[in-house]
Amino acid sequence: MALPQQCEAAFGTADLYGVLGVRRGASAQEIRRGYHRASLRLHPDRVPPEQKEEATRRFQILGKVYAVLSDEKQRVVYDETGTVDEDAEVLQDGRDWLEYWQLLFKVTVKDIEDFQNSYKNSEEERADVKAAYLNFKGDMDRIMESVMCTDYTDEPRIREMIEQAIDSGELPSYKAFVRESKQKMMSRRRRGEKEAKEAKKTKDELGLGGENDLQALIKSRSKDREKEMDNFFAHLEAKYGNSAKKGGKKTSAKKRKA
Repeated sequence: MALPQQCEAAFGTADLYGVLGVRRGASAQEIRRGYHRASLRLHPDRVPPEQKEEATRRFQILGKVYAVLSDEKQRVVYDETGTVDEDAEVLQDGRDWLEYWQLLFKVTVKDIEDFQNSYKNSEEERADVKAAYLNFKGDMDRIMESVMCTDYTDEPRIREMIEQAIDSGELPSYKAFVRESKQKMMSRRRRGEKEAKEAKKTKDELGLGGENDLQALIKSRSKDREKEMDNFFAHLEAKYGNSAKKGGKKTSAKKRKA
């Protein structure tokens, strides 16, 4: 699937500039800033375990968008034709977008937490909540999964936002929301509590708890990827002999395990 179509499926728009939240004609600095902001929102280490695969996929697409718009030649082609060079090395699956992002911005967990704190109760969050409510017809399960930087403890706050918007006429009154059963609410809360315990357990097992949390996670994942790549090249050598190039990155490698 071409990159604009991937963007349409993941972000609801095929416009690469729209994905980063910047205008056409934006400066290189504005594009970088837009990527930085969007990547903090979508970082896969900030979502529950069952959402990591989807968050990682969206994060990878975001990285590809930035790669195109930050490259002068590729950006000109996109601006003139609305298409991208899908064969460009930077867009191949072997690239690790999490490490690329970390090297580009040198972002810590504190940076992500600072963004989370500024996002909560902001106009941007309210807009996202309203959009999710409309998109999922008032289904709170889907809404809570969709709105970033939230966990089960945020539900009363999110619900109050929606109720206020319904009362003011900004949102329609969907039956799925106003008549949601207590059983469904409790089931969602139990899932949230379970996810929080699992996240804490993982953090304790990895010995995380400070500024270097993100780097430690990336380092632990790098070891897994190195093992996968060794197996991959061994497979190539067995199949093609010495013609396989060692150390290459341009492969349809396995997806990074979250």
